[in-house]
Amino acid sequence: VEEVQEQLAGLRIARRCAPSEEPAYLLDIAASAGAQPGGSRLVGVCCSNESVRVHDGETLRCLREYRGQPGALRGVRFAHAHHSLLFSACGRGAVRCWDVRSASQEPVQVFTGYPSNVFISFDVSCSDLIVCAGTEKVEKDTFLVFWDARGVTDCASTTKEPLGVYSESHNDDITKICFHPTQPNLVVSGSTDGLVNVFDINKDNEDDALISTCNSESSVSSLGWSGEGYKQVYCVTHDEGFCWWDTAQLDTEEPITLLHVLDVRESVCTENHGLHYLVGGLYHEKAGKLFLVGGTSTGNIHLISCSPDGLSLVGTLRGGHSATVRSFCWSPTDESLLTGGEDAQLLLWKPGAVERSLTKKASLKISSSVQKRVRVHNTSLKSRKK
Repeated sequence: VEEVQEQLAGLRIARRCAPSEEPAYLLDIAASAGAQPGGSRLVGVCCSNESVRVHDGETLRCLREYRGQPGALRGVRFAHAHHSLLFSACGRGAVRCWDVRSASQEPVQVFTGYPSNVFISFDVSCSDLIVCAGTEKVEKDTFLVFWDARGVTDCASTTKEPLGVYSESHNDDITKICFHPTQPNLVVSGSTDGLVNVFDINKDNEDDALISTCNSESSVSSLGWSGEGYKQVYCVTHDEGFCWWDTAQLDTEEPITLLHVLDVRESVCTENHGLHYLVGGLYHEKAGKLFLVGGTSTGNIHLISCSPDGLSLVGTLRGGHSATVRSFCWSPTDESLLTGGEDAQLLLWKPGAVERSLTKKASLKISSSVQKRVRVHNTSLKSRKK
C-alpha cells in the first residue's frame, strides 16, 4: 500500500491536450477499457458547451467532436466490450450511442425517455446489456429509467424506448448512477434526497430489487464501488462530506458504516494550500485501497487515502490546472490519471513522467449561461438548487 501511495504522489504531467478553438469546462471523462486496433485507448470528454469530444488516450489529440445535442450534457461512458462505442446523456430526455470509428455526426442509437424526463446521470452495465439514467424531479416524480442496450451496432440511428422505470425509491433529483464493476445486475444510485440505494435489477419489481438504502444525510454528488469483490459503496456529497458502507455486513450484526465524515475539508490536513472541494473516489484494486480526489480553486489536486480509522493526505499534484478540477479518470492498466477542469485543460498524469507539450494555461472565464448548469463549489446546497 505504501508503494502505491508513493506512486500516486509521484504522478507527473505526461501530456496536455492542445487548446480547443472553443474552450469549455470539462465536466466528465471516460476512457475505453482497451485500445483500438493498431492504436491507443480512447478518451471521451463531456464539455459544458454541449459537445462530446473523443481524444487519443496517449497523445490527447482530439479525434472527433459531436455537437448539437439538445440540453446540457450529463456524462460519457464507453461500452465495456466494444471500445469504439461511446454513450452520452443529455438533459432533454435521451441517451445517445456513438460509433467513434465513423465520421458521421449521427448516433448509431438513441435511447429516449418519457416526455417529462430530464436526465442528469446515467451509466452502462458491465455486460453492456442495460443502460440506466436518472432524472431531475419534475412535480413529484423522479425516475430511474432502464433500456435494453443490445444490438446498438446492428441498427444505425434507431430509437429505443425504455424497458421500464423505478419511481418509488428516491424523492428528489437522482444525481449519480453506478453499475457494479463485475455483477451486471447490481446498480447503486444517489440523490439530492441524501439516499444511496443499491438495487438488484434481476428482481421482478422495484420493492424486491431494493437491496439496501444508506443515508448520507446530504446531497450526493458522486459515488462508486470499492473493496474486495466490490462489496463496499462510498459517496461524496455536495457539501464535501464522505460516506463509506460495507454491504457485505447487511445480513450480519456488524455495523454497515465504515466511515462518515461530515466535512472532509476540516478533517484532512493539507498544509497551507487547503482543500476546497472533492471530485470523487477511485478504488485501487492492486492495493485494495480507496482514495478520494479533491483539490483547490487554483488547480492543485489532492489525493486522499481512506481507511475506517479516517482520511489522510497522500500527496498533491501541482503545476497542472489553473482552476477547479471537475473530472478525472483513473486507468488501472498503466496506472495513469486523466484530469479535466474549468481551465478547459485535459491532462494526462503518469508515474515519473516528464511533460513534453504545451504550457500551463490561465484560468478560463465563460458565460453565465453555462455556469447555470454546472456545479458551483463552496456555496450552500440551497443556493445551488435555485
